[in-house]
Amino acid sequence: MNLKKTFIAFSLIMMVVACKTNPFTGERNLNFVSNDQLFPSSFAQYDQFLKENEVVRGTAEAQMVQRTGQKIVTAAERYLNANGYQGFLNDFEWEFNLVKDDAINAFAMPGGKTVFFTGMMPIAQNETGVAVVMAHEVAHALADHGAQRMSAAQLQQIGGVVGSVAVSGRSQETQQMFAQFYGLGTTVGVMLPFSRSHETEADRIGLTLMAIAGYNPDEAADLWRRMQAQSDGQAPPEFLSTHPSNATRINNLTQWAPQAKAEAAKYGVTSFK
Repeated sequence: MNLKKTFIAFSLIMMVVACKTNPFTGERNLNFVSNDQLFPSSFAQYDQFLKENEVVRGTAEAQMVQRTGQKIVTAAERYLNANGYQGFLNDFEWEFNLVKDDAINAFAMPGGKTVFFTGMMPIAQNETGVAVVMAHEVAHALADHGAQRMSAAQLQQIGGVVGSVAVSGRSQETQQMFAQFYGLGTTVGVMLPFSRSHETEADRIGLTLMAIAGYNPDEAADLWRRMQAQSDGQAPPEFLSTHPSNATRINNLTQWAPQAKAEAAKYGVTSFK
């Protein structure tokens, strides 16, 4: 029982003190992992990934990926400086690479190292489409979503240990039922919604950043319409997915685009590419 109480107390303390303010939402987010801990490992993993994959260099598409990424980062810096977060990007080491792969995907590592797969180009179609994707990925990095997922996974593990201790004196059947239902319940009821909330947040932040960078935020919904057409309805139900459905994203982005334009206007940006 003492061990159980210790774990519970530790979890509560961590939830209270291990938080970081999101500069785009003003909310306090769960985060046990500092940049000093996470970024060096992230950079090393990124370098290893590039060594093991074919990086496209010097082409018009590769240059577009780099140019668009830098414009998004410049927009983010403008936003952060204007809202009292000077120096927020000091530890980031931005890098944008086009990698030859048929996957319709892109990703950003904690700290700003970003990959855009060639398979995404037919969906993006042009620089504004690339900006939609890049702004979303940059938003993930800026909002510390990687660190938050790691923190949530730690809490999930702690909860599992606490629960196991609590039922340790029960029957074998009870212990097995706990392990089964705890894993399923926390995944479907907590971890997957947590992941979807990150995707939604990155969509909204990304929309603002691309608008400040001079890209038309109306194009974001159009990109997801192309994604929806490409998927041909082959997607799991939203509640079993790490991402919101295409329809949800299209609806959200359509509603948020005017707000992104209004935010961009504060920075003197009133016409869009």
